[in-house]
Amino acid sequence: MLIAAVFIVALFIPALPAITKFGLGFFVSRTWDPVRVQFGALPAIYGTLVTSAIALLIAFPVGMGAALFLAEDARLRLLRGPLSFAIELLAGIPSVVIGLWAFFILTPLMRDNVDPFLKQTLGFLPFFQGSASGYGFLTAGVVLAIMVLPIMIALSRDVIRAVPLALREASLALGATDAETIWSVVLPYARVGITGAVLLSLGRALGETIAVTMVIGNRPEISASLFSTGYTLPSVIANEFTEAVGNVYLGALFYLGLVLVVITIVVNVLARLLVWRFTGSEPTAA
Repeated sequence: MLIAAVFIVALFIPALPAITKFGLGFFVSRTWDPVRVQFGALPAIYGTLVTSAIALLIAFPVGMGAALFLAEDARLRLLRGPLSFAIELLAGIPSVVIGLWAFFILTPLMRDNVDPFLKQTLGFLPFFQGSASGYGFLTAGVVLAIMVLPIMIALSRDVIRAVPLALREASLALGATDAETIWSVVLPYARVGITGAVLLSLGRALGETIAVTMVIGNRPEISASLFSTGYTLPSVIANEFTEAVGNVYLGALFYLGLVLVVITIVVNVLARLLVWRFTGSEPTAA
């Protein structure tokens, strides 16, 4: 925590010109105009929240299903080692490689197939209206889902394994099926740890930079449509730090970084406390 505090102070000092000029209004302003030296974090905060929410909505059901499959299916005992190794490999793929794949393969797939299908079937909802270029919140959310999936699978698997065997045996002895035992005993008992796993995955999604920057479109927009391009807190910094001229412009980027660091620290600390409380050990990536 001392290191985190020192790091926050190190970000706060260069952010002072922007903090002094914009104050708390920085968080509600939609303007990001380097020419007029007017900066607001709302589009980036909005993009970060939207893409992270999409990632969790996609990754949670897939990750929980995979975690239950690995932890509860007795037929997989001999395969758990290789499958866990495969999860570790997926978690270790550099984000720039995933971003490269997303830019050249996923983006055209979204533009030509997924986005038109969603627009045709769910176009009555504001989330699926507007032009679809393949870039934007939805594509960035899918990329984030792929990146947080190994973390969610590994942590959820460990949490589920930590459920006492006696609870499972008692449920089965009372005549419950395996599915009923999982639904009525295992998952309710593990909900605190699973919440921690979700929050740790959220922490990864909030801070991801390169892969998201390559597919989100990088425009300071706020739109209900998931096809719209946008910004996230990390992508603004990655795109504009080389162009930041003047103390206020540079301070605005440090202000964004300060916000991102504080949010990430809070989310990760809360998540680790929940996982430690349940499993009694430090969470690992796989």
